[in-house]
Amino acid sequence: MPRIVKSGLIQMSLPLSEGEGTIAEIMEAMVQKHIPLIEEAGRQGVQILCLQEIFNTPYFCPGQDKAWYASAEAVPGPTTDRMAEYAKKYNMVMIVPIYEREAAGFLYNTAAVIDADGTYLGKYRKNHIPHTSGFWEKFFFKPGNLGYPVFQTKYAKVGVYICYDRHFPDGARVLGLNGAEIVYNPSATVAGLSQYLWKLEQPAHAAANGYFMGCINRVGTEKPWNLGKFYGTSYFVDPRGQIFAQASEDNDELLVAEFDLDEIDEVRATWQFFRDRRPETYEKLVEL
Repeated sequence: MPRIVKSGLIQMSLPLSEGEGTIAEIMEAMVQKHIPLIEEAGRQGVQILCLQEIFNTPYFCPGQDKAWYASAEAVPGPTTDRMAEYAKKYNMVMIVPIYEREAAGFLYNTAAVIDADGTYLGKYRKNHIPHTSGFWEKFFFKPGNLGYPVFQTKYAKVGVYICYDRHFPDGARVLGLNGAEIVYNPSATVAGLSQYLWKLEQPAHAAANGYFMGCINRVGTEKPWNLGKFYGTSYFVDPRGQIFAQASEDNDELLVAEFDLDEIDEVRATWQFFRDRRPETYEKLVEL
């Protein structure tokens, strides 16, 4: 029998920004704006839903204001518990990216994975942290320290890569070696910086490793930082590197697509990505 999965991605613009409410009010407004699309995903029978990078805040990294430390929370914690109710209600796996506070001074860019019965399965912490071109992320995040986990959900084996991670093929390969069938990359990236790479790197990861990817980018501009336009264009790509569903550049949107996980077997039987790799030939390079 075909292994058909229906998956969804939500790209969203900011309803309130800095100066238009308290941090708590801004966060709640963003959650409230997401809820109708989360419920629409449930009504459409979406089985795996992924939200955008730190979905419930502005992408505050163009500034260096420590006030935003207050938006970090425990994972699992209040927001993951809240999202778990929707996961359970709709029998829907959810990938929920939020700002994580492990302890004072230990803050991470994290994505929680919640199974279809509302069970918290674990989390991925963004490993590669940029500090360049207006994204001053090292001011806000420690590098991830959980490796590249893959989560066995009700519907598929799921891995997560977050935004800037996509520039590094190493973790994408490890996710494949760890058994990922779908890798989700929630992102926040603006036009003029790396838009040309948006449709290059992730299809390359999918093709090089023989898995599906769901790639999410927020939309709109965010005051007071005004770094540029978040250009959306969220998409799904198959194990051959072909984009088969894509959202707009400008609109708040739920993108839904169905695909057959058996395609992974077909592609890997042809190309044998993992059988034919030769790690012993580059072990010494890794030691450098």
